Amino acid sequence: MAQRAVARYSSKFSKRRYTLHQHVVLLCLKVRKNTTYRALLDELIEMPRIRRAIGLTELPSPSTLCKALGRLDMAVWQVLLNLSVMLLPTNGVVAIDASGFDRSHASKHYTKRAKLTIQQLKVTLLVDTSANAILDLHVTTTRKHDTKIVPALIKRNTDDVAILLGDRGYDDQKIRVLACEKDMRSLIKHREFSPLHKAWNARLDADLYGQLSQNETVNSSLKRKYGAFVRSRYWWKQFRELALGCFIHNLDQSL
Repeated sequence: MAQRAVARYSSKFSKRRYTLHQHVVLLCLKVRKNTTYRALLDELIEMPRIRRAIGLTELPSPSTLCKALGRLDMAVWQVLLNLSVMLLPTNGVVAIDASGFDRSHASKHYTKRAKLTIQQLKVTLLVDTSANAILDLHVTTTRKHDTKIVPALIKRNTDDVAILLGDRGYDDQKIRVLACEKDMRSLIKHREFSPLHKAWNARLDADLYGQLSQNETVNSSLKRKYGAFVRSRYWWKQFRELALGCFIHNLDQSL
C-alpha cells in the first residue's frame, strides 16, 4: 500500500538511506504497538524477520522517524486509509459519531493537582457497520458543532455511503437534504420538540438504527488498542497520528 500511495524518496536531494515506504511501515508499527520511537527501535533490534521484509539494513534514529511523520502529509494517510477500506466487505450502511482523544498522556490526578487544562481532540468517524471499517475521519481542536462537520464527510464519501445513521446531535434538515441530493438515505433521530418529532422517531427502522452502536464499538477499540491519547506535541502531527490509527484498525480488521 505504501508503494502505491507514496513516492520512494521525499525529494531528489534525499540521502536515500531509507525509503518513505520503510518510514510508513515503521510509523504504523509504532502506533500498532502503542509505544515510543525509542522503544520501537530497541525492539526492532530483536526483529530480524520484519527488517528483512521491508529491506531495512540499518536502524534509523528516533528523530528520523519523528521527522518522517511531519514530512508525510495528511493527504498521504487519507489515501492509505481509502486503500485499506478496499480490503473489507463494506455494505454502505454507515454510522457517524464523535469521540474525544486526550492531547497528553499525563494522569488525571496530576493534571488536577497541577491545575492544568488539557484540551481534547474531537474525532468524528464514518464507520461501515458490516465490517467495522473506518471510511473517513475528521479531527478538530475546537468545539465545532457536529452538524458543521458532517457535510464535508458526506461529500468526500458519496460513493461509499448508501444509508447514513446518526444520533440527535446530527439533527439538521440541511444534512438530510444534502444526503438526499447525494442519493443517500438518512436515519437521524429528531430532537423531540413536538409530538410530530416523536412520531417520526417511532417510525425509524429499529434494527437498522441499532447498528449505530458499531461506531461506539470502533471508537472504544481504537482507544483500547492504541491508547486514548496522542503522543505528538504538534497539532498537525496529532491529526496524522489519529489517521494512522484508523488505517491500522482497518488492516487489523482485514487480517
